[in-house]
Amino acid sequence: MPIHASRRSLLAAAALAAATAAGAVSAAAGARPLPDDPRPPGRGPDGPPHRGPDRARLRRIVEGMSLAEKVGQLFVSRVYGHSATDPDPADAEQNLALFGVRTAAELVSRYHLGGIVYFAWAHNTGAPQQIAELSAGLQRAALAGGARIPLLLSTDQEHGAVARIGRPATLLPGAMALGASGSPADARRSARIAAAELAALGIRQDYAPVADVNVDPANPVIGVRSFGSDPRAVAALVAAQVRGYQSAGVAATAKHFPGHGDTATDSHVGLPVMRHTRAVWEELDEPPFRAAVEAGVDAVMTAHIVFPALDPSGDPATLSRPIVTGILRERLGFGGVVVTDALDMAGVRQKYGDARVPVLALLAGCDQLLNPPDLGLAHRSVLAAVAAGELTEARIEESVLRVLELKARRGLFDAPGTTAARADAVVGTAEHLAAADAIAAGTTTLLANPAGLLPIDPATAPRLLVTGAEPASPTGTTGPPAAVLARELTALGCRATAVPAAGAAAAAPGHAAVLVCTYNVPEGESPQRALVAELVATGVPVVAVAVRNPYDAARLPACAAELATYSWTDVEMRAAARVVTGAVSPRGRLPVPVPGRYPRGHGLSY
Repeated sequence: MPIHASRRSLLAAAALAAATAAGAVSAAAGARPLPDDPRPPGRGPDGPPHRGPDRARLRRIVEGMSLAEKVGQLFVSRVYGHSATDPDPADAEQNLALFGVRTAAELVSRYHLGGIVYFAWAHNTGAPQQIAELSAGLQRAALAGGARIPLLLSTDQEHGAVARIGRPATLLPGAMALGASGSPADARRSARIAAAELAALGIRQDYAPVADVNVDPANPVIGVRSFGSDPRAVAALVAAQVRGYQSAGVAATAKHFPGHGDTATDSHVGLPVMRHTRAVWEELDEPPFRAAVEAGVDAVMTAHIVFPALDPSGDPATLSRPIVTGILRERLGFGGVVVTDALDMAGVRQKYGDARVPVLALLAGCDQLLNPPDLGLAHRSVLAAVAAGELTEARIEESVLRVLELKARRGLFDAPGTTAARADAVVGTAEHLAAADAIAAGTTTLLANPAGLLPIDPATAPRLLVTGAEPASPTGTTGPPAAVLARELTALGCRATAVPAAGAAAAAPGHAAVLVCTYNVPEGESPQRALVAELVATGVPVVAVAVRNPYDAARLPACAAELATYSWTDVEMRAAARVVTGAVSPRGRLPVPVPGRYPRGHGLSY
């Protein structure tokens, strides 16, 4: 994909900032690597010391494993069902069709799995008690036979736009919202809360933080999942979140190496090509990953992208030895676990078949093979590659030892399980919920307020109309955003009503203002642009609230005020309501430029 002119200026600005920051990234992110995490899972910062991995013991475990058990430790698979042993009939049938077993416990036993990844669509993530019981059941299955090695249970709980676990768990601001706050302390606190709740659910690896630097407003897969467009700022926040997750006993996973922030293709459905030069990569994409490594990150996830300047072979980074081993291992000095992005994604399957992909990933230097589309085929293909001499057993053992060291570092050999009672005591506590609101208070960005419409004084009990886009919640448990915003404005003293977009213009007269939620407005004419224009034409002041990408502001008619929230979850809608009413002054600053409208760092206050 050629670099468009609108992005060249963004790249140039980012490169200029990075050039002066190259020697300062370590200082911004914390210069010294952390040692092995000193605390057992779920303990606070004053918890007693936890011994690091006993490598001699772990090597003895590896030596006592069969080849099939060793290979199994490298796989992290999905599985259907809310229970390890008693899934719903439909989930049991799905497991039977895909894996030849009916239950998650049977799957773990058959393939000697190293991990399971939880998804909401696989019916793994419901109430906290259910998740904790699923985790406990899976650990019992792992410890019941074979090498008796605990599982590493994982999920994508980035917060913001990507979250697998919903209410009553605490839902925190996502990456770009934290980028708008600019506070490493808030980023670390957010990750620590998230990790404490994940650990209470038995989940000890989170596929976060996102270390991609988002410089392309049209990026279809990263966007607000990134902290921003400035590599130095992203590096500081990535390092803060790594420390936050791991201080609470959960392995952080920096992703997507070597950087997915300037791609026009979604690697879930195609194979993106990154056109940065090596010099631009070093200045723009590398710093956050270097900061993560220096912060002691447990794992790094690869990207299914082709990066010709780093490897001209045409292989995606996940399968590239020059990128995984040559750059991540040797240049950055990363000695932890390298996990592939999901192997069922189109980006890694276009050049090679599903039997070759896991073998090539291991040859490249990866350790964990995440969610292959056909687990049986993938497992057999790795065993066959060893039998044929393409992979050596020593190479397999190298990755197994890294995986076991990570499990030991997170305390899984000491206390792998959890309980429903522990989940009840930790997940969604009043303290955590209050902290989420406090963090979100610094994220909302006031982009425009030319006539001083905001703040709207709730003491006058103004009538407000709320309408616009109603995207589905990332977790299925919050929203819809317009209704939440109206509810929160009413709680603050306004008389706010949410109405569908279709009738909003007719309902607008007689209101003090109309707040319209927009969601990823495309360039050119669109139904959302037409809605905002229709509302502006009523003469009622319009407040545009971009509930995902802040780039919406450049694609809409001028409004009486413009806000960016970076997410449409309830915590961000509450924060926006407080800004609208003046309960808090807006403090967020754009972590990305809005081309043609606002520079990075822009933001107004009262």
